Amino acid sequence: MSSKRVLVLMGGWSPERNVSLNSGAAAAKALREAGYDVVVLDATRAERSSLAAHLIEAAPDVVFNALHGQWGEDGCVQGLLEILEIPYTHSGVLASSLAMDKQRAKAVFGQAGIPSPEGRLADRREAAGGHFMEPPYVIKPNAQGSSVGVFIVRAGDNRPPEALTSPDWDLGDEVLVEKFIPGRELTTAVMGDRSLCVTEIVTSLQFYDYEAKYASGGSRHILPADVPVAVEQRCMELALRAHVALGCRGVSRADFRYDETLGAEGVICLEVNTQPGLTATSLAPEQAAHVGVAFPAFCAWMVEDATCQR
Repeated sequence: MSSKRVLVLMGGWSPERNVSLNSGAAAAKALREAGYDVVVLDATRAERSSLAAHLIEAAPDVVFNALHGQWGEDGCVQGLLEILEIPYTHSGVLASSLAMDKQRAKAVFGQAGIPSPEGRLADRREAAGGHFMEPPYVIKPNAQGSSVGVFIVRAGDNRPPEALTSPDWDLGDEVLVEKFIPGRELTTAVMGDRSLCVTEIVTSLQFYDYEAKYASGGSRHILPADVPVAVEQRCMELALRAHVALGCRGVSRADFRYDETLGAEGVICLEVNTQPGLTATSLAPEQAAHVGVAFPAFCAWMVEDATCQR
């Protein structure tokens, strides 16, 4: 039994709150199985002003950060944990902020020789006014995760989706307009200094959106992916290179599109997730298990890797 007291921080108030609650519950259960003294904290909008007080009162040795999306995955809560000098899992302030800002992450990818789709930033209302590039292309919030608010504008579509101008839109005014990459959906998790493997994601929905990611039966994971060895090696190489270029720590996951007509050169990096999901349908835990790291050991590794100044 470990003497470490681990606080699993989950919930939050981003659009990914429900996913975070599921991730946090799964991580807490696994860490208890691994022998840690575990407490959980649901960080809600109503109590955000007292979050620091709750963390101090709980007096954890480590915070297992199971938050997703804004405030929990973009460097904000990481900054609070640095101020409180509480070691925490996953990436630090700068890497978290860079990876969440898709356009800035693309700039880092470019410097590191990591191919990513051609794209540009726009105000969502401006992007709704007409085509920014020849369809097909993708419109996505620049600083959200879990594919929330993502639209594919197909060839033949007269205009971008009207949802971009909805008064209910709460995903930020800045959107990224990117060239659509045809092909297959691949992903690779990184654990410390090694890439784990490659998974292909297959869905019957329009694309690998929020529903496909988290709804039961929304997608099917092929592990390991049935791709040529050169493509597998390319994904593994690029995932680790992106992890290092952004300054990530702990576990991350890189998402790719693979255009088979171009061979290994058709592997294009879409983004890096600094806090991959830990739900029943999540990809990183599946990859860890595939290489021999069971879920409790996977979560325990993240706890033992936790530090400040990440």
